[in-house]
Amino acid sequence: MMKKLVMAMVGLALFGTHAVAKDVDQTKDIVVLQPEITYQSLEGWGSSLCWWAAQVGKWDEAKVDSIVDMLTSPDQLNMNIFRYNIGGGDDPSHADGHMVKGKGKRAEMEGFKASPEAPYDWNADAAQRKILLKIKEKRPDAVFEAFSNSAPYWMTVSGCAAGHADPLKDNLKPEYEEMFCQYLIDVCKYYKDTYQIDFKTLEPFNESYSNYWYAEGSQEGCHFEPQTQIRIIRKLYPMLKESGLKTVISASDETNLNHFLKVQQAYEEAGDIWEKLGQLNTHTYSGTNEERLQVRELIARAGKPFWQSETGPSGGSGLESNLLLVQKLFDDMRIMRPQAWLDWQIMEEYNNEWCVLRGNFQTQVYRPIKNFYVRMQITRFFKQGYTFIESGHDQVLAAVSPSGKELVFAWLNTSEQEQTATISLEKFRSAKPEVRVWRTSQEEDCQALPAVKISDGVLSYQAPARSLTTFVVTL
Repeated sequence: MMKKLVMAMVGLALFGTHAVAKDVDQTKDIVVLQPEITYQSLEGWGSSLCWWAAQVGKWDEAKVDSIVDMLTSPDQLNMNIFRYNIGGGDDPSHADGHMVKGKGKRAEMEGFKASPEAPYDWNADAAQRKILLKIKEKRPDAVFEAFSNSAPYWMTVSGCAAGHADPLKDNLKPEYEEMFCQYLIDVCKYYKDTYQIDFKTLEPFNESYSNYWYAEGSQEGCHFEPQTQIRIIRKLYPMLKESGLKTVISASDETNLNHFLKVQQAYEEAGDIWEKLGQLNTHTYSGTNEERLQVRELIARAGKPFWQSETGPSGGSGLESNLLLVQKLFDDMRIMRPQAWLDWQIMEEYNNEWCVLRGNFQTQVYRPIKNFYVRMQITRFFKQGYTFIESGHDQVLAAVSPSGKELVFAWLNTSEQEQTATISLEKFRSAKPEVRVWRTSQEEDCQALPAVKISDGVLSYQAPARSLTTFVVTL
């Protein structure tokens, strides 16, 4: 009966009727997993290709293959969603200038068109394209999004793809709005016609309500007021429909939940924008759980697929930072309930927080860091198509496979003390008595541990300080 119940609940639509979880006192000893309360089904995990791929794509072929395997293999990071950056391209006279001084050579993305009259240069951006095509080859089920950080510099007010002289002002010249839309569509169409890359979504804005995109800044960026975004969406939508592409518009990729809510409110009030969007996106560099709840309610009103399309650490260093990012992931998945959750960078040179691989873009030396294994604890075991269920605890994420034959849950301990985890599986009567376990801690890297036994429907476990543990239960 329990298998039938789980399978029935897994089959519910995202915006269908669900039971309402009761408030759970997290000071109590027992966490009760509740398969009768189901939420979103997982479309996948992933990352942006900007900027790391534009560097790594120049590397030795064997190293490129190895890195793509690490990202996409089901027994490693199991990522299946990747965001391709349609570079605007900055003024050539700025080469090796303000972006290199800010974020490094990696931030200078190549554009495809040097002027209004220039032909498209489809040889541009070869390195990022190489990674994109390698992913498609290694992971045929991969989902791709195309996104823009800025229009080409010659379309901008400032003449710089990093932003306006006043970061609170729009940098795209109004007379170039249609050409900007056509530029994005032409790139998507080229990839479809030449490489059979079907971008699921096209995102024309990136953190565009923010106040930090300024001329001669450290990376491509462009401010768009909500009303400007609305005007561009109204132009882009019919042009995209006429292109013959199946690609739909996603928006608005704001840097935090406060900005996302403000921009989406403007979309909602416009009356005709949500119907033109195929998906809503946000970043979660900051946001409260109250805002996450507001986002969830807004998504329900919009009735659209929803991604957390970019985020990164919010504090700490080393393993502490990595685990705090997992807490953000748990909060996002449990409260906002996106179908996909994506990282910003795969590889960095000088830190262990903003990446899962640390490398040197010049010497081509790289290695997985602790964050690789922390991320693997989730992305390897919570698989595409699994449906999240109520755990009643902010340190516990749980999901059930489409067949109803596997339960996966993870226990996060961000504290400096050992924790006693007691999880009730009484609602999973068919659960096999031995539960497989993997753990990442200061000393362990997604290490398989001896099986834990279920006794009288309860699993007891001692979670070491600063650790993440994943349990896989056969039903």
